[in-house]
Amino acid sequence: MNNDIKDTVMIGAGPAALTAAVYTTREDIDTTLYEKLTIGGLAAITDKVDNYPGFPDGIEGLTLADQLQKQAERFGAKIEFGDVTVLTTDGDVKVLTVDGQPVRARTVLIATGSDYKKLGIPGEAEYYGRGVHYCATCDGAFYRDKRLVVVGGGNSALQETIFLTRFASHIDLLVRSTIKASEVLEHDLQPYIDSGKVTVHLGVTTDEITAQADQTMVVKATQDTKPVTFETDGIFVFIGLIPNTQFLAGSGIELDQVGLVNTNEHLETNLPGVFAAGDVRHGATMQIASAVGEGATAALAIREYLDELKRQ
Repeated sequence: MNNDIKDTVMIGAGPAALTAAVYTTREDIDTTLYEKLTIGGLAAITDKVDNYPGFPDGIEGLTLADQLQKQAERFGAKIEFGDVTVLTTDGDVKVLTVDGQPVRARTVLIATGSDYKKLGIPGEAEYYGRGVHYCATCDGAFYRDKRLVVVGGGNSALQETIFLTRFASHIDLLVRSTIKASEVLEHDLQPYIDSGKVTVHLGVTTDEITAQADQTMVVKATQDTKPVTFETDGIFVFIGLIPNTQFLAGSGIELDQVGLVNTNEHLETNLPGVFAAGDVRHGATMQIASAVGEGATAALAIREYLDELKRQ
């Protein structure tokens, strides 16, 4: 990495950033994206996307992410793997620390998305990847004809439970209070409940995860103040998302109470020249389609900002 000043740097390479990159590169704006984990973000590890326009039969998340990447790269976007840990300013220039090295840019798009929320209970971290999972698409196939526990009661929990039925022999769905998913997903889940493939347990607080000598996992929980246990082969946790904004500590960028980035109607943060789009932004609807739209909006705002710099 060198100290040349780039036109724009995008942090993250999910649908929002990849769409923004299509727009900026078509405007001959030098664009570099830094991705820490997976190009395509959470979209890339979603089994099937059914609510993205233009695909009447749905599309695999990985396929959609791959197409977005190829389109951005066709126009000249540079996508690199790198971990951005610090964002500061030097006058009008933004300075990012990427894998320990400084990268300077005139504009920055924060599109780091969100990550899976953890239960924070004993055994969860210890058995991560060895019985505890957060991605059904990634790990569901390991549990063919096995028993599973799914924790959660929102849209993602029901959607992933339905996906896991193609592998598991039986699924216990542990819901902390009541199911809060869409009526469509509740309707889609009902046949699996009726057939006995899925059993829903309401009012369950998950307390601890342990493993027995035969590698059977045990979920210890509380239901109606009474202790209950569930023996299973694996646990999948879907209890929501948390924004990936920890690296913004000390940057001066305003966040809301849960850590999402505050922006104005042009998707610009309180720091001029720094924009945010997608699931990391306050007010986002956490949908791929809206993230793509925000990416386009942010790109147009970036172009206007750069044009204004040239006029100064």
